[in-house]
Amino acid sequence: MFEALPEPKADAILGLMAAFRADTRTDKLDLGVGVYKDSAGKTPVMRAIKNAEKKLLETQDTKSYVAPIGSAAFCNAIIAQVFGSDADTSCIRAAQSVGGSGALRVLADLLKQGRPDADIWLSDPSWPNHVPLMQAAGYALHTYPYYDAQTGSVNIEGMLESLGKAKRGDIVLLHGCCHNPTGADLSMDDWARVVKLLKDNDLFPFIDLAYQGFGDGLEQDAAAVRYMASELPELVVAASCSKNLGLYRERVGAAILMAKTEAEATRALGRLGGVIRSNYSMPPDHGANTTEIVLSDAALNADWKEELETMRLRMVSLRQAFSEALRKRSNSERFDYIAEQKGMFSRLPLNTAQLDKLRDDHGIYIVGDGRINVAGLPESGMEQLADAICTVLAEVE
Repeated sequence: MFEALPEPKADAILGLMAAFRADTRTDKLDLGVGVYKDSAGKTPVMRAIKNAEKKLLETQDTKSYVAPIGSAAFCNAIIAQVFGSDADTSCIRAAQSVGGSGALRVLADLLKQGRPDADIWLSDPSWPNHVPLMQAAGYALHTYPYYDAQTGSVNIEGMLESLGKAKRGDIVLLHGCCHNPTGADLSMDDWARVVKLLKDNDLFPFIDLAYQGFGDGLEQDAAAVRYMASELPELVVAASCSKNLGLYRERVGAAILMAKTEAEATRALGRLGGVIRSNYSMPPDHGANTTEIVLSDAALNADWKEELETMRLRMVSLRQAFSEALRKRSNSERFDYIAEQKGMFSRLPLNTAQLDKLRDDHGIYIVGDGRINVAGLPESGMEQLADAICTVLAEVE
């Protein structure tokens, strides 16, 4: 049996993590792993989460199973966060999922039942795990141009031209905000053009909303989803609580669907429950229960939003400082785009040889496509980092 299995493909990010841990240099810097880090380089447990967990510990009286679609209170709270507290949710349903990745997979399986002949279109570039998740659900994949490396912005004309070639009924995977891996987001004018194309060509929007609250703010980062919900008859959203609530290892997410009618929404949720039941049966409870407490308790909710905004503003400040340091060191404007981008990631124009030299000579670890974790940038030593990057760019072609 097992001797017939091919060697697994190495995961670049996991390999980078292992190499970083094995590096004995004290001045090494990890810009690769995609988790939020504070000024001490730690991924903290948020204050509101700690307090909600204390409350849960004191009040929880069972560890029995939840339903396949999870807690209704949790799902309603996430729907309100994504679509707005005053939104018409009569045709919107949600299921608790195993993180944002779990939401992506179960939604992909559900859509495969509804449109078995549809293909899926992914941005180029996109989060690497989008590919195996969608392939595992049985889809043929296509890509649409997204990022203009020369300007550090969205190639909206290329995107629209490519999606204009999709066949009717195809599915388009879109990043709701804080594009991973580039940090380049569509403007609302761009979104209007994308939505018109989706509507005119009968293309189905599949939205990955992994970083709500990390871009322009909790409400502002939901603007694209809410606009699409107001203009289109159907959509699905994979929402994650890993980043904005710091619940990475607890695996908290929601698979959300919006249908044309209440009856269709209810039927689709039933089918989604069947997908979950045949996949992992029941979602984990602790993180979702904790989230529900944070979102429903006024004091904890206010404290969470305050800390989340502090995290967001810290990343904005780091972007600006990094961009300024690179401008000064390179004596050019080529890195100004970093300050304009959103969320936790940006991409540096570095090839494999340059990335290797940064790691070997300077102890700076960056993913192979040049993606950096903005939250991992050093609050002190930004000039040294900029100097190392510009030195490598000059030395290695």
